[in-house]
Amino acid sequence: MLPRRQPLLTKTGWTAFLFALVAVCALAPILNLVVPASSPFHLSDYAVALVGKIMCYAIAALAMDLIWGYTGILSLGHGLFFALGGYAMGMYLMRQIGRDGNYKSELPDFMVFLDWKELPWHWAFSDSFLATLVLIVAVPGVIAFVFGYFAFRSRIKGVYFSIITQALTFAAMLLFFRNETGFGGNNGFTDFKRILGMAIATPQMRMTLFVLTGLTLLAFFLFARFLVASKFGRVLQAIRDAESRVMFSGYNPIGYKLTIWTISAIMCGVAGALYVPQVGIINPGEMSPANSIEIAVWAAVGGRASLVGPIIGAFLVNGAKSWLTVSAPEFWLYFLGALFIAVTLFLPNGVVGLVKQWRSKA
Repeated sequence: MLPRRQPLLTKTGWTAFLFALVAVCALAPILNLVVPASSPFHLSDYAVALVGKIMCYAIAALAMDLIWGYTGILSLGHGLFFALGGYAMGMYLMRQIGRDGNYKSELPDFMVFLDWKELPWHWAFSDSFLATLVLIVAVPGVIAFVFGYFAFRSRIKGVYFSIITQALTFAAMLLFFRNETGFGGNNGFTDFKRILGMAIATPQMRMTLFVLTGLTLLAFFLFARFLVASKFGRVLQAIRDAESRVMFSGYNPIGYKLTIWTISAIMCGVAGALYVPQVGIINPGEMSPANSIEIAVWAAVGGRASLVGPIIGAFLVNGAKSWLTVSAPEFWLYFLGALFIAVTLFLPNGVVGLVKQWRSKA
C-alpha cells in the first residue's frame, strides 16, 4: 500500500511562500521605484540586478536538485542548457536592436563586421517573441532528450555520466567560440536596446524582469514540490537509492530518468533566458565547465533533496562571490573549492541539514 500523498507545503511552508511572493511582487518594487534614493530603505538598482541574477541561478540550482538530489545523477553540464536558453533570448534581443546599432544595419553589428550579407538559417524566427519562447524551451529540451536517451539506454552512470556531460558542455563552448557559427564568437551578444519594443534599461523594465524572475522561481519551486511528492517522485528517489531493485519491481528506470533529465534542462534554459536581459550579455563563457560545477556547488551547500536548500545555497554562494570578488578577487576560487570540500566532508546534507539537526536537538 502506497503512503498517503503529502501536502504540497506545510502551513509554515505556505506562510514562507506567501511572504516571498509579497516580497517579490510588492515589497521590492515599492522599495526600488517608490522609496527615494536618499532613504535607508531604498533598494538600489544594483541590488535589484544582483538579486535578479541570483534568482536565475537559484532556478538552475533547483533544476540540479531534481536530477542530482532526488535522482542521484550528478550532471556537470547544466551550464550548457542555461546558456542555450540565454542564447535563444539573446538572438531575439539582438534583432530588437534594429538599425540602432553602430553600423545602422538590420543585421547585428558582429555580422556586419564579419561582412555577412544575410542572417543564417538558424536566425529565421529570432524576430518573433513567441517563437523565441518556444525555442527557449525546445532547444535545451530536445538536446537534453537526445543526449539522455542514448546515455541512459547505454546505462552510463556515476562519474562516467558526469564526465560525459562536462565534455558535452566543453565541446559546445568551443563551437560557440567560432565566428562562423553565427553566435557572436568570443564576444557573444550584448548592447541590447529593447524587449517587446520597450526600452530594456529603464528602472520599470528592470523591475518587471525582476518580478518575472521571482514568480518563475516560485512557480518552479511549487512544480518541483508537486513532482517529488507524487508517485513519479517516489520512483525517482527509489532509483537514486537502489536502481536495481526498482528494475526488479517492474519499473523501467530509463523513462523516469529521461523525463526528469529533460525537465531539469528546460528549467535551466528558462533561467538562462531570464538571466540575459538582466545582465545584458551572453557569451560562450557561460558554457565553461566551471559554471556547471558551480551549479552543483550551490545545490550541495544548500542541501540536496530538499528543494529549498539549493535556492538558499545559490543565494549564499553568490552573495559571498559578489562580496569576495570585490574585496579579495584573487581568493574567490580558493574559497569556492574549500567551501565545496568542507560541505562534502562535514555537512553532507548542507545548510538545510544542519538547521534540521539543530531543531531536532532543541
